[in-house]
Amino acid sequence: MFKKKPTASEVDGVQYRRAKTWQIICYACNALVGMSVYSLIGMASYSASIGYGITTAAVGIILTCTRILDGITDPLLAFVYDRVNTKFGKLRVLLVAGYLIEALALYGMFTGFSSKGMGLVAFTLLYVVYVIGYTTTNMTAQTIPAIMTNDPRQRPTLGVWTTAFNYLVPMVMSMVLNVVLLPKCGGTYNQAFLTAACNITLIVAAIGTLLVCLGVSSYDKPETFVGTKKAEPLKMADIVEVLKHNKPLQCYIASNASDKLAQQVGSQAIINTILGGIIIGNIALGTILTVISMVPSIFFAAFGAKYVGKHGSKKGIVNFTCISMVITAVMVVFFLVIDPKQIGVMGSPAMIIYVILSLLQNGSNMCITTSNTSYMADAIDFELDRSGRYIPAVVSGTYSLVDKLITSFAAVIATGAVALLGYTATMPQPTDPCTPAIFWMAMVLKFGLPIIGWIITLIAMRSCPLSKEEMVNVQKRIAEKKAAAQSEFFKEQLQ
Repeated sequence: MFKKKPTASEVDGVQYRRAKTWQIICYACNALVGMSVYSLIGMASYSASIGYGITTAAVGIILTCTRILDGITDPLLAFVYDRVNTKFGKLRVLLVAGYLIEALALYGMFTGFSSKGMGLVAFTLLYVVYVIGYTTTNMTAQTIPAIMTNDPRQRPTLGVWTTAFNYLVPMVMSMVLNVVLLPKCGGTYNQAFLTAACNITLIVAAIGTLLVCLGVSSYDKPETFVGTKKAEPLKMADIVEVLKHNKPLQCYIASNASDKLAQQVGSQAIINTILGGIIIGNIALGTILTVISMVPSIFFAAFGAKYVGKHGSKKGIVNFTCISMVITAVMVVFFLVIDPKQIGVMGSPAMIIYVILSLLQNGSNMCITTSNTSYMADAIDFELDRSGRYIPAVVSGTYSLVDKLITSFAAVIATGAVALLGYTATMPQPTDPCTPAIFWMAMVLKFGLPIIGWIITLIAMRSCPLSKEEMVNVQKRIAEKKAAAQSEFFKEQLQ
């Protein structure tokens, strides 16, 4: 007779909370906001050059400075987050407000004021407003996973849906923009293309915002944000205290920030143009091949979630990082021993091998992302156990501050590298010839930087105390402290 598998609550002796599947899917639709905007803002350098006449070097400086500003605003949002309590909730108000702010800024940046004779000041101001809106939306969304569930088996599952959407949305956007829209606009990045891309992005992001609000509606109430100690007004010292004493958060910052810097450099539109358009020689086919290799690899995320649910977030990050390093190294060797132009020939052996390697690389990266989603929620609960305060915005904001100070250099690294290749007044176009300098620059930025980031990850995780066994103990202590706090509250009421 079939015996029902015991739940995580039964195994660990902790009464975990769980979210419904439709709520998790709605939350994952945040990718319709974040990743569609990510696809658009990756073309900010083209907008600055075409619409505002800003040089390549100046673009890199502007994007770096505004990225630093983005990092500074993240922990500051924690103060807003702490004080927003309306009859419409906290999360939904911040999500809608953030979308409206960034939508107005992006419309002005790519359409409203672009190619209207405006210059550097107008572009910079619009980018600053976008940063404020993006911070409000992104930081609020980062606090939701820890709020929805603390079940160690379900948290990685939430990461699966998030990972799937985070990869699918930019893939679809890339297909729509580069395969459908770009040829209709003459095959080059011009004002007509930027305007159409902006309009599509804002519609997709609006739909995503509404779906996320629907998914979190049952959690968006005051009692959700209660800790195990009496709540006190948030102070700047609290942010410093979290960064100083939350060891898992410190490890996560070193690990994920280095990975994201490499990822954001490699995902810049100008780098993808060099790889797909110049080196492979067929940007439309290159985009299609990326999608072909990405879709099946999403199933790797489900495997990653099951692995993380069984072995813990830390072990998932470490093991899948090692796998990603090996696959990426093989990819570099592959580019060295073949003629990359053969990848752009439909049905060629080089194209097939490229798709297989990309599939494996994307799959292992998705498993890392799934592990990271679960790990951040664990770090928030670790802080609740450590300090007695449920301050998800402070934990995620503290991480984002340091993360963005580091990753702010992504745009300047990409534009600076391209400027070294001779693109000082213009941007690379798919029709440009391939030179050895262009090839090696692409290899270093697309594959070399991620390997360096993963080495840093392995070093950082060696000192992380947040094993699966320790997380069970964390949840037990939280439950005991909340029960004690509730008992004390009732005693006070009876006196």
